[in-house]
Amino acid sequence: MSTTDGFDLPALKAVNSSAAFNRMAEFEVVEAGNGAATIRMSWRDEFAQYSGHLHAGLIAALLDTACGFAAATLVGAVTASHFSMNCLKPAIGSHFVATGTTVRAGRRQVFARAELFAADARGKLSLVATGETVLVPASEPARKG
Repeated sequence: MSTTDGFDLPALKAVNSSAAFNRMAEFEVVEAGNGAATIRMSWRDEFAQYSGHLHAGLIAALLDTACGFAAATLVGAVTASHFSMNCLKPAIGSHFVATGTTVRAGRRQVFARAELFAADARGKLSLVATGETVLVPASEPARKG
């Protein structure tokens, strides 16, 4: 952890690798700090829904994770109490980049938003979805065991 109450990049990479779903989807924490986070995920054919683009469940997971990790850089462990997303167009790409930003970090609630971009074969990014999350600071990350 950093000198503040929030998680730094190495701590968030450890949190990310401890989550079975994130490991299965191969989420990569690219950047994190100062109320922001960037998550990357490469396309795999098993992520397609029936129309051939990224399944909305994975879109939601990327947006939610980016929001949560952005908030965690400021306040530490959080859990979502409300999440919403808007799919703007079919998510088709070689990889996806979710950028999360903390809008406001209070003692009882943290508000964050995220954008999901799809990269074409040349790496050009196109906005495909947005999300907003209300999070609640937690004393410790939930652990099974």
